[in-house]
Amino acid sequence: MNDMLDAAAMLDRAQADTGLTDYGDPTLPERFATAVDLLNGVGMDADGRRQAEEVCHWLLTSRLEFFEDRNRYPVADEVVERPMFVTGEPRSGTTLMHALMSVDPDARALRFWEVMYPSPPPGSTGSDPRRVRAEPNWRRVRAEPNWRRVRADADWREINAKMPKWLHSHPYNDMLGDGLPEDERTWAFDFRVMTPTAWWRVPMQTVVGGLSTDDAAQYRIHKAMLQQFQFSRPPKQWVLKGFHGFRLQAFFDCYPDATLLWLHRDPVQVAASRTMMMADILEGIVGPIDLQAAAKMHLELTRSSVANTMTNPLVDDPRILHVRYTDFLADPVGTVGRYYEFRGRTLSAEAESEMHAYLKNNPGDRHGKFHYSTKLLTDIGEDLEALHEEFRPFRERFGVAVENRN
Repeated sequence: MNDMLDAAAMLDRAQADTGLTDYGDPTLPERFATAVDLLNGVGMDADGRRQAEEVCHWLLTSRLEFFEDRNRYPVADEVVERPMFVTGEPRSGTTLMHALMSVDPDARALRFWEVMYPSPPPGSTGSDPRRVRAEPNWRRVRAEPNWRRVRADADWREINAKMPKWLHSHPYNDMLGDGLPEDERTWAFDFRVMTPTAWWRVPMQTVVGGLSTDDAAQYRIHKAMLQQFQFSRPPKQWVLKGFHGFRLQAFFDCYPDATLLWLHRDPVQVAASRTMMMADILEGIVGPIDLQAAAKMHLELTRSSVANTMTNPLVDDPRILHVRYTDFLADPVGTVGRYYEFRGRTLSAEAESEMHAYLKNNPGDRHGKFHYSTKLLTDIGEDLEALHEEFRPFRERFGVAVENRN
């Protein structure tokens, strides 16, 4: 491999290997070139560049096959009705809330085995007699019916081995390929985000900024994913989770009949907890990181998010149910029932039983206790009392008390 990754060559390789040329968006090559420039600027060694090229190839070929599916099957005709979403700051209980909703027998959640290997539609037969494999480079449909779950499980075993501390803060990773991705993971092959669950093999820091974003285009991809996984499968209620606060206009433009449960937690705890969680993740990818630099970055990200929450007029949209993190922890299943009632649904006795069983069988510390401290913030020169005062308008608006923990 040359010292630099070549975007044009990688695009050509993906097209040659699949026999396909339609990326579903004429701006993709330019955006991909930007992502490759970013990768070239990381300073990876030859092995790192090889891993980056293979990840790019995986994402590009997945994208080509995904959009070909929309030509082969009437996937675009699928109607996504009244999806239910959970959002909030990182470390505010959104994943647990989502996990509880996902065990409702009448619910459907995104799964890692789907978003990592989305083609062909899981509800299809996996073949198309019209093609008769006319293209010599067409990637053969895998013979094993559960091939993508097997591959995703293997991927997640690799991730968990590489980042074992992540299980402390995010024990849900033990679900392997059946785990619950955030909505942002659907954008991995759009090269607008570089999440650790797509780039864990590549020795680089998590990318914050520098990539081309387009809220409306991103939600079109997200909806296309839901259509893909809904196609030819029994109708169920979509339950989803992502960080939608900065994209509320595009979110509701795409899903005007959606509802959104928004969990709110003390921002000081959010900043400290997310710092330590990301440090644990990145330690497995690039080695020890500068905790003080990380704390500064995550505090600023938290400040930016809180500022958006306080100024975005759509935060008061009647389709949003605001809930305190502490209220959710005090009664997780009751909070789900409250959201169902808000949405106009009834939490069935069977679903409630499944949720209580999930809580009993999946304690949060099952892989070890996650430790973090607000000392991360005082170590960078912040005064906790001043921070609490800074965030007081937010706490008053949403009834969020100061969390009394170190």
